[in-house]
Amino acid sequence: MDVSYRRLLGAALVATAALPLHAATNAAAGRYQLAFGPGKAPAGFTRVAPDAIYSAERGYGFEPGAAEASYFSLDLPEGNYKVTVTLGDDKAPATTTIKSELRRLMLENVTTQPGESTTRSFIVNVKTPRIAPVPGIAAGEVKLKVPRETVQEAWNWDGRLTLEFNGARPAVRALQVEPAEVPTLFLLGDSTVCDQPGEPYNSWGQMLPRFFKSGVAVSNHGESGETYRDSLGRRRIDKIASSMKPGDTILMQFGHNDQKQIKDGKGGPFTTYKAEIKAHVDMVRARGGLPVLVSSMERRAFDAQGKVVPSLVDYAEATRQSAQELNLPFIDLNAMSKTLYAALGPEGSKAAFAEPTPGRLDNTHHNSYGSYQLAKAVVVGLRQAGVPVAAQVVDGFRFDPAQPDPASAFAVPPSPRRTEERPLGDEGRK
Repeated sequence: MDVSYRRLLGAALVATAALPLHAATNAAAGRYQLAFGPGKAPAGFTRVAPDAIYSAERGYGFEPGAAEASYFSLDLPEGNYKVTVTLGDDKAPATTTIKSELRRLMLENVTTQPGESTTRSFIVNVKTPRIAPVPGIAAGEVKLKVPRETVQEAWNWDGRLTLEFNGARPAVRALQVEPAEVPTLFLLGDSTVCDQPGEPYNSWGQMLPRFFKSGVAVSNHGESGETYRDSLGRRRIDKIASSMKPGDTILMQFGHNDQKQIKDGKGGPFTTYKAEIKAHVDMVRARGGLPVLVSSMERRAFDAQGKVVPSLVDYAEATRQSAQELNLPFIDLNAMSKTLYAALGPEGSKAAFAEPTPGRLDNTHHNSYGSYQLAKAVVVGLRQAGVPVAAQVVDGFRFDPAQPDPASAFAVPPSPRRTEERPLGDEGRK
């Protein structure tokens, strides 16, 4: 642990003696001021020892993990938090990437020179399965999938904030956490939206936070293998609606798994699918939220002439119709994904999809590069649809799906956790 700790943190801020804060008080108040590295901590900060493995008694600490990155967890009540980090190393250049919870990209390759420090802030969301009773929604819990959400994805639901410090040479000097009263951007969808727990799989929902300023929190409630019907049955939309405040936004994208309902004779895109969309919309509107419908991105498939072969046309059209009929903003990710894949081409597009083992390409699920491009497309869609949360997009953002970023230039460091297990759902498609 000492080796990875020194590699991670670099030199600490050195100031007057620390004023230790009681961990239980920190957790209850949702506030922390922690300093890393050798020496005394600044006034008001608590120094984190190199061997401070997480414990419930302390309320924070390092998670046992791989040498490629360090995971640090803090107990926090459910809610939105502003995280401020001071980055830099006194003696060497540093490059730091930070992800939260299950690999949600917050800061990307922040560089500092020897002796330089920089302070950055971002907003994170912490959630638990508990559903608080509100008018129209009974108390209870989200029906998590066992063991996927209780083991592989437990960090998404455990009432703690887990940060992944990664990069070529990460250096974190200090960490501050405080409650944030900001609007929430909720995400609801399937495996192409949810927080995938391990490389090489990734979703646009995991990349989306990187493209927003500190004026909004992204709360991802998607899950692999699911549909609008599953969201209702497992009470995911109940959880979101019970947490929602007027002015919050929700992006909803299903379709891949809903196709199985046709095969099973249990519905279709222009009947049950649209009815289930409306049920979600009604719940969100009742809580003062803004629903935004997103059509599913295509799977990777090309014909002999190198043209993209669509497989989700009916569901994309049903989503478009629902948006028109319900007077909702609509993001046509289906159309933008086809433009993206066509621009990359039959061979180049392989770089956007997960390859869990050599030669075994998953033509439905994306890797980090592919999901990064799709997240950018979603941001474009938010702007085009005039959704108010687009005002919080990072300065200088530009993207054209017809001119994607080169895969060779993609440099977000992979997380240590890896899996060969394919995400749930869509089993009939490879």
